[in-house]
Amino acid sequence: MAVAYMLPVLFSAVFVGGFILLVMAAINFDLSNSEIPPGVTHPVKLRIIHITSIATAVVGRILENIGICSQIGFVRYLQGWTLGADPKLFIKDLWFEKVPVRIYQPKVPSASRRKGVMFFHGGGWVLGSFETHKKLCCYIARESESVVIAVGYRLAPEHKYPAAYEDCLNATIHFMRNTEHYAVDPANVIICGDSAGGNLAAAVTQTLAGRSDLPRLRAQILIYPGLQALDFNLPSYQQNPRVPLLSRERAAFFALQYLNGHAANMEEVLSGAHIPIDIKLKYSKWVSPDNIPEKFKVRGYKPHVLLDCTTEVYERVKRFCEPSLCPLLAEDAVVQQLPQSFILTCEYDVLRDDGLLYKKRLEDNGVQVTWCHLEDGFHGIITMFNNVWLSFPGGTRGLDNIVNFLKSL
Repeated sequence: MAVAYMLPVLFSAVFVGGFILLVMAAINFDLSNSEIPPGVTHPVKLRIIHITSIATAVVGRILENIGICSQIGFVRYLQGWTLGADPKLFIKDLWFEKVPVRIYQPKVPSASRRKGVMFFHGGGWVLGSFETHKKLCCYIARESESVVIAVGYRLAPEHKYPAAYEDCLNATIHFMRNTEHYAVDPANVIICGDSAGGNLAAAVTQTLAGRSDLPRLRAQILIYPGLQALDFNLPSYQQNPRVPLLSRERAAFFALQYLNGHAANMEEVLSGAHIPIDIKLKYSKWVSPDNIPEKFKVRGYKPHVLLDCTTEVYERVKRFCEPSLCPLLAEDAVVQQLPQSFILTCEYDVLRDDGLLYKKRLEDNGVQVTWCHLEDGFHGIITMFNNVWLSFPGGTRGLDNIVNFLKSL
């Protein structure tokens, strides 16, 4: 009888003890492997979010090791939790050809056809879903009175490049050919995405820029996009290598997962020994720290020595030189045809310079650019604009700039 009484108490103690150890380990890992710059507003909030993500990853790894589920699957499952609906929107899940989409339509009647926003979510091509960006899509649709179409593209590592790109492209083409079904003006279709979704948005926009069989895109909105994988030693990578929520190593990891379905050759990619010198020099007119304004180097920058690579390594990663994977490498003839653009960058983000380099490329080729730079921003800040008490003023400010840009079109 005493044993039966003690077992629940023992299990509870083990669970509580394990939870405490998990939290302590996550805190220790965060403090040892991350750095939050003093310019970030509410640094404690960012630490809490990062510690939570670390603990989630650890639990996922444990479950993977004991054969219950994969680590990525567990993280995706937790990210899929979302509550509530927006009473001001009609929300419906559909399929555009073979691609799942979620449509957000304002219930308020409109005297004219609305704008249509194709939205590609972030998550390093590995994570992210309709649910992780539901609040963001609702806000954009509601506040800009636009129809938002979120695309549920296939994720890596199960589906390697170009699966995500092809899904986003095919869904966009389908929508552009059927805008009348959603009361959208075919001359007012905008492509939008954050992080990896920003990469996909830029790639899709480039592909459609020269299409004569489709209406011209009205604009593109790129939210801290990742646009190249040739140089992981640009000033923003050197200045923010351990800033949550995207470290330098994590950025390279995601790019490799998308490209090859695994993260081999991480060391070569981070050191720059994955692309031959002659190819680096070919693209140096576009991917170069020389094209970054000097004010973005004051926090520290050391020129990186060019390293050559072996044929074996290059064969594995040579598709990094394809514009549909790295849009910053597109030819001028393509860039010149791009529509009006909005680019958002964050000071404390490894991808900051990708956005700055693309901004320069667009402007050099006569494309009108609206630029929003969050001085207190970090990667992922926009999606936390409405995260109860873990939101950040910079995220709300950036999102309001996006909505105002949409309204101005």
